[in-house]
Amino acid sequence: MSSEPLLQGPRIFRPTTANLARLAALLRRGELVGVPSETVYGLAADALNPAACAKIFAAKGRPTTDPLIVHLASAADLDRVARSNPAALALAAAFWPGPLTLVLPKLAVVPDLVSAGLPTVAVRVPAHPVFRRLIRLAGRPLAAPSANSFGYISPTSAAHVRDGLTGTSLRAVLDGGECLVGLESTIVDLTDPAKARLLRPGGLDAAAIERVLGQKLVRPHRKTISVGVAAPAPGMLSRHYSPRTPLVLHKRLDVRDAVKLASNDACLLLRKPAPADLRHLPPGTLRRLRWLSERGELTEMAKNLFATLRVLDGEGWTRIHAAQVPGGEGLAPAINDRLKRAAAKG
Repeated sequence: MSSEPLLQGPRIFRPTTANLARLAALLRRGELVGVPSETVYGLAADALNPAACAKIFAAKGRPTTDPLIVHLASAADLDRVARSNPAALALAAAFWPGPLTLVLPKLAVVPDLVSAGLPTVAVRVPAHPVFRRLIRLAGRPLAAPSANSFGYISPTSAAHVRDGLTGTSLRAVLDGGECLVGLESTIVDLTDPAKARLLRPGGLDAAAIERVLGQKLVRPHRKTISVGVAAPAPGMLSRHYSPRTPLVLHKRLDVRDAVKLASNDACLLLRKPAPADLRHLPPGTLRRLRWLSERGELTEMAKNLFATLRVLDGEGWTRIHAAQVPGGEGLAPAINDRLKRAAAKG
């Protein structure tokens, strides 16, 4: 396949044995492949090939100060790219494969482009079996940030990738179905294991990490990074994961509040309203409502967040109103982190 842009969009491949071998060969040649994971879809390239990784930044419009996560087929490959420590090995044993990224001192084999020029590298083993199989077939670690235009809503299906990256050098997307977690990985900095730092909340509950480490994670006072400043991990910019439609974030929002909104404003609720509340809505209100979960379950909210925001963003609303998740347990901090960054001003 040529690396010239395709105006009709990249081709979507089913995960057959023949297709996986074909896409692995593309990656070895330094091309890009859209890949599924349990978190969000990624834009993958050979992590040890600077020219291949440069195509990621070009296709996404991503600043080179925002580092890439390196994906491995198994925890046994960690020493190929980073210097581990007992804390890292304990977390890897507990949570890999899974939505946990560790920031560790990098080895010289990792290009500076991948690490934003920093002496560290972000690494994880994805839980999606098709992605891990592709990594094994490619025979090398794969750098894979979210497969979307930089700063836009992350993709959770192969169609999202195709629609968002048409006209770039991406030629192929591996379809692994909808993402089961729907939020990016949790990122923990273990360069100093005695002061493990939570850099980004994500698909793994921080409390579970703390139980394995036997210590509280340090929450940095400075939670956001300005564009142009090298970040230790992705997802730390103040504005990120953002729809093009302005997003207004509320501490609380229910169906009664939706009735009071302007007629061309949409309302994203955390859970489905009661049948009685839906029956008594004024005419035209129901079409402006979406919800993330039938019963208010955090895992369902997380899984549906990005896909629902994409639907609303394509419907031509003036504003999208959304509510923060109450409480600080489980996936609530990660969902709220994405909503806050999506609602931030540019």
